[in-house]
Amino acid sequence: MRKSSLIIILTAIAILLLACTKNHGQNQEDQQAKRDTTAMADWKRGSKYDRIGQKRIAEMYFKKAYDALKDNPQKDWKTYTETAYGLMALRYLRYDLKGSMDIAMEVMKVMEKNKDFPPQMRSPVLLQIAQNQAALKQMPDAERNFLRAYDEMLQYSGGSECGNINLVIYACNLMDFYQETGEYDKFAEWLKRSEHEFKFFEEKSKTRRDSSLVEEYKAHLAIYRAMLLQGTGHTREAMAVYNAIPQSRIRYTFVIDNAICFLKDVGRYDEIVDLYEHFDSSELSRDGAQMNFDNICYRLTPRYIANMKAGNKDEALRIGANICEAIDSALIWQRKDDAAELSVIYQTHEKELQVSSYKLQLQIHRIILVSAVLIILLVVFLLWRSYKYNKVLLEKNRRLLDDIEQREREEQQVIERLKAEPQDALTTEQQLFCRICDLMEAPNHIYTDTDLDRSRLAQLLGTNEHYITDAISTCTDGKSVNGFLNEYRLRYAAHLLATTTDAVGVIAEVSGFSRSSFFRVFSDAYGMSPSDYRKVARK
Repeated sequence: MRKSSLIIILTAIAILLLACTKNHGQNQEDQQAKRDTTAMADWKRGSKYDRIGQKRIAEMYFKKAYDALKDNPQKDWKTYTETAYGLMALRYLRYDLKGSMDIAMEVMKVMEKNKDFPPQMRSPVLLQIAQNQAALKQMPDAERNFLRAYDEMLQYSGGSECGNINLVIYACNLMDFYQETGEYDKFAEWLKRSEHEFKFFEEKSKTRRDSSLVEEYKAHLAIYRAMLLQGTGHTREAMAVYNAIPQSRIRYTFVIDNAICFLKDVGRYDEIVDLYEHFDSSELSRDGAQMNFDNICYRLTPRYIANMKAGNKDEALRIGANICEAIDSALIWQRKDDAAELSVIYQTHEKELQVSSYKLQLQIHRIILVSAVLIILLVVFLLWRSYKYNKVLLEKNRRLLDDIEQREREEQQVIERLKAEPQDALTTEQQLFCRICDLMEAPNHIYTDTDLDRSRLAQLLGTNEHYITDAISTCTDGKSVNGFLNEYRLRYAAHLLATTTDAVGVIAEVSGFSRSSFFRVFSDAYGMSPSDYRKVARK
């Protein structure tokens, strides 16, 4: 019973722990699913804030989405890679090169370990790493990763001559790199390759509506050729190539930036001023950008320098005055933006803390409820199990009691038949055994004397103790003297258990046993404990 109860209790505890663990695991799965969903939502929020220029808030949401997925990116490769790329790009743009590289290196480790890393995202990650390394002047590493980025894009595109504009874009990044390092032989090699790839893109675009992109990259590649010629000392040829570009193509933002870079190299500042004016009349008026420090740096300051070098001092002074006014305006805008962004961040954190606290309380309540239900079920099960066990045990003990009583009646009948025989018909051993039985059945219950043994019996009966041993062994099928005496003691103890309320220990001593040996001897003889015997004997 004790062993069975222990097994049941341990089983119940295991079930409880399993249920709690399963509940916790389920909660973890639910939380992971929620984190996955939240990660996608945070990525979308970050993208929205990035588009409207609130970079700090965008970075915060990208960071949240990235942290939610970085331990298990396989859950949502697209969100993980897009978020990681957005986060490293934003840090790169604000010159946090270390922060950008930290994310890039983490993504690189994931990319190297997982064969199912999205192939379309391998090249952008490598490209961003290369840009970081170039900014840190780690030129050999940057070159290697620029080339790897191109190779990855080439592999993802299905090979060269496939008409993928991304191959042209990646080649342009390599040309920018080699122009910065002054390696014009490699610049020329990649210009040739990009022009070759562009032909296939242009051919493919005839069946699609990509005419604006075709026009833009025709201008791009023409300006890169002009830059190559200028960089290798062929200024006249460079001018001819640039002058051949239709002005209608120099209207895209990035084309204008490249054109300005070329015109600075050749000193044509009047044209730079015209390009800035065109930019102001188109892009600036269309995007309605507020005058922050980035716009002062990229829009006003270059115009001031261009007008000064072009000899337009009045216009340069006007722009200089605008810069001074814009700085004051930008300071105000910056403070407002910082306050607004910090307010959004604070409110977001407050909401997250409230949600986390609520989830934690809900989880604790669930665990407590599950534990309480399991404990109640455990108690009910133990009660039911105890009832069933006791019922089975009682029936078994009843059968044992019947068998014991039957055996004792048979033994008593044997003794009575022996006593009924004439003395001269009995053997010496049988005669002595009848005398021993008469002594045992006397009212003084001599067998309850703990000192009674073979020697004491021999003295009481006036015979040799060996005769006592032989008589008992012969007439009881080989029982020992102690075994014979214990049978009488056990019968007396069983009688007391059935007819009195005395403690089991007291009955043991009264019956001629020590307390330590009584339970063992009784259980061996009767197949049940003294307490169980008392229960069944009284029913």
